[in-house]
Amino acid sequence: MSGSSSVMAMKKVVQQLCLEASISCMKVSQAATDLKQFCLQNAHHDPLLTGVSSSTNPFRPPKVCSFL
Repeated sequence: MSGSSSVMAMKKVVQQLCLEASISCMKVSQAATDLKQFCLQNAHHDPLLTGVSSSTNPFRPPKVCSFL
């Protein structure tokens, strides 16, 4: 590795470390509480919990046409 590429690699490392140092931290318990509250507030919009009506389901099986 040449000297200039080594300097560029170290500059990238320093930039990444500065970025990570500027991120604010929070306790895991607080993050879990916030996530739980968000999930409970938005549960009525979750199709995995409420289900999807057959009329609005884009993945429903196609109807079979039959002639009598």
